Amino acid sequence: MTLSAQRILLVIGGGIAAYKSLDLIRRLRERGAVVTPVMTKAAGEFVTPLAVGALAASRVHGDLFDRDDETDVGHIRLARDADAVVVAPATADRMARTAAGLADDLAGAILLATRAPVLFAPAMNPAMWDHPATKRSLARLEADGIRFVGPNRGEMAEAGEAGAGRMAEPLEIVAALEDLLRPADRPLAGRRILVTSGPTHEPIDPVRYIANRSSGRQGHAIAASLARLGAAVTLVSGPVAIPDPAGVAVLRVETARQMMAAVEGLLPVDAAVFVAAVADWRTETPAAAKLKKGADAPPTLALVENPDILATVGHHVKRPGLVVGFAAETDDLIANATSKLARKGADWIVANDVSTDATGGSVMGGTTNTVHLVSGGGVETWPKMEKDAVADRLAEHIARHLSSQGPVA
Repeated sequence: MTLSAQRILLVIGGGIAAYKSLDLIRRLRERGAVVTPVMTKAAGEFVTPLAVGALAASRVHGDLFDRDDETDVGHIRLARDADAVVVAPATADRMARTAAGLADDLAGAILLATRAPVLFAPAMNPAMWDHPATKRSLARLEADGIRFVGPNRGEMAEAGEAGAGRMAEPLEIVAALEDLLRPADRPLAGRRILVTSGPTHEPIDPVRYIANRSSGRQGHAIAASLARLGAAVTLVSGPVAIPDPAGVAVLRVETARQMMAAVEGLLPVDAAVFVAAVADWRTETPAAAKLKKGADAPPTLALVENPDILATVGHHVKRPGLVVGFAAETDDLIANATSKLARKGADWIVANDVSTDATGGSVMGGTTNTVHLVSGGGVETWPKMEKDAVADRLAEHIARHLSSQGPVA
């Protein structure tokens, strides 16, 4: 469906039609959309943040000067993270403010800062809708590229009032939004893509294990970006403490051997992206009971090598049309990644330096990444970005690469 995994920022304006926004949230989420609500101050007079947040399963934003949000310039983050912005109801006041470029509240700042497509669902008294000032606002907003759905004709909240001004019904808004997002925003529609993410845990005894610092953020972000471009994505995830990405099928595993079995069971696919930080070794024989401290020397752990998932798939009889591996290195980054590219049978290696930086930060567990895309054609170095931005850029590269290929699955 068009809205699966789409990030929809819903601005709820201050009008009686705000009660319809509750059903709109439900309809959007039924279709797999991720809804982030923004309520104007006036909207709180008609619906409560508690009801809105409960239906959206998300925090409700409302204050431009929120101390927590604005530590990372929250209004810009909200504006840039959205795939589309919907204003419902869009009051005469909101239309006028947006047409004038005012940004003195959170909704106004978002609408001025967003690069995403914007859909307005007007709702107001017929006299307000017909007023020349509103018509000027409408003409200005349409010229600026904002799309409109409604208003419809019918009875108003005011006794005896009727005419054009009723907010479009939630399913009408959903249909308009699907139409807005349908063009070329889904270049991976019909493609099946496999992504691995997170660490693996290799048991030592029933309570201890060998692991690494991977949080799964980069792999999960890549899975979400691919889904937003229309791919049918299956994410094989090791143990992580972050939510499943929207619109993605998730298989949870713990060990490298479980991940290997899950990956092979999903072949064939059009592309596979191996982001998981798979443990290279496991204990040869995990203890059946917890190992105890005592007078004797610490136990010796005999280690054996885990299966190499990337190399197995890179040389597999059901090899995907595109195989992308990740190289987490602490030294000789490009040399090691280039060697890995040939050795593992991958088409691309995304190389990143996971050593601790001068400030004590690290890619593993952090929110930013600096990567180098290594292929047979050379090395493409990307600037330091948020992991979501890295994911979007890689997903676009994958879409372009697959655009000239027929499905293999």
